[in-house]
Amino acid sequence: MTLWTAVLAASVLCLGLKAIGYLLPQAWLDAPRPARIADLLTVALLSALVVVQALGAGSAIVIDARLPAVVVAAGLLWRRAPFLVVVAAAAVTAALLRALGWAI
Repeated sequence: MTLWTAVLAASVLCLGLKAIGYLLPQAWLDAPRPARIADLLTVALLSALVVVQALGAGSAIVIDARLPAVVVAAGLLWRRAPFLVVVAAAAVTAALLRALGWAI
């Protein structure tokens, strides 16, 4: 299987799942359990994306200036800092660590 075959197969699968979603009765989607699963799935997928982007470089796991920047951002989000402050602090953290030589 080539990469393009996998991409096309995944695209068809996503389109099929979306079409099935439109065919489901609205009562099924309004139930508490599917709504909770959808909420938790969103958080899990976003968390996985952050981890992959923060620790991944190709097929290797890399610890560099991105990881402390994400930790700073998570701490500021936990303290309910404004989003622009979170982004700026994470960027400054990564920039300073890279300026000190901790970079890829």
